[in-house]
Amino acid sequence: MSEAVRTILQNDSAAAKEPGREPEAGFLWDFWYPAARSRAIRGNKLVTAMLLEVPLVLGRTAEGQAFAMRDSCPHRGIPLSYGHFDGSTVECSYHGWRFDACTARCVEIPSLSSQDKLKVERIFAGHYPCEERDGYVWVYMNPAGTRLPENVPAAPSLPVFSKKYEITHLDCELPSHVDQGIIGLMDPAHGPFVHQSWFWRSKHSIHEKEKQFEPIPYGFRMSPHSPSSNSAPYEVLKRITGEGVTTTIDFVLPNMRLEEIHTGKMWFSSRATVTPVRRDLCRIDFVAAWNLPFLPVFLFRMFGKTFLRQDQETMIRQAEGLKHDPKLMLIDDADRPAKWYFALKANLLESRRTGEKMEHPMTGPVTLRWRS
Repeated sequence: MSEAVRTILQNDSAAAKEPGREPEAGFLWDFWYPAARSRAIRGNKLVTAMLLEVPLVLGRTAEGQAFAMRDSCPHRGIPLSYGHFDGSTVECSYHGWRFDACTARCVEIPSLSSQDKLKVERIFAGHYPCEERDGYVWVYMNPAGTRLPENVPAAPSLPVFSKKYEITHLDCELPSHVDQGIIGLMDPAHGPFVHQSWFWRSKHSIHEKEKQFEPIPYGFRMSPHSPSSNSAPYEVLKRITGEGVTTTIDFVLPNMRLEEIHTGKMWFSSRATVTPVRRDLCRIDFVAAWNLPFLPVFLFRMFGKTFLRQDQETMIRQAEGLKHDPKLMLIDDADRPAKWYFALKANLLESRRTGEKMEHPMTGPVTLRWRS
């Protein structure tokens, strides 16, 4: 385990002892996370999800607004997802306590008599801001016992560059801590080994690469560049359009990798999000959009599923080794993005603790070289 990860987990253990706070387990709070696909929430159906080890119940009001509540009745703790939803209020299955879906404020306790003085409206089940973007229901996760910021930022949206485009979604679970999922996501050297295939790369295609990176708010960018010559799909794209191809890749805290590919008026845009579920489980939520007329959705999904399955199998094998808490190492230059991630995360936590401006680990553009 790296020292950066060890320090973060130690800080979380200390935070767990503070009243009103939950163990953070190396999670970053006060960010948006995708909780479920929008299409999964229909009618008066209640859907459960787990984010950052917090159980959630999701639904959609009669007006079509998605909502997210903590999946626990404040009375006796039974999950509210076992209850009844009528389009505006969630009713607990144990004693019939009812909560407004969009605020989680209690509106009725059936067992109260006319003599009771309890102020029902002061009871809350736990509410989280909720927005829909790109076919996902996003939930803004703040730690228990803390207030939401005065201005919650908008949920992330996938950049698109024309009115008409195709869009698709993929996902898979990884049996690992979110940090391992993230540094695996941004790792530039595993492609010829994990993703060997006739349509992508092989060990024989390994060669030296040089890319420039630059700092961006809460992250870093692989500056616009021509795609690697050993990536067959890009070469096909060049031949079809007869124009140059440029790729830009961003990583942004807490967990997002965004990629844009442009050639003439054609474009491809994707976002991979490593969603923390538990400290030993995360999920890749992948969405892609494009206006390439020769790329049908079914074909992209076939290749995309292959990639995710290869990553998943690798993480399953890695989890087997990590159970024994081996000493790990990061090298330069191929692992520099992982080092930047851990530094960004640690610096953000320190900034929140002290109230000082967050220090970025990069002072300017950097050129990295590696073989892949």
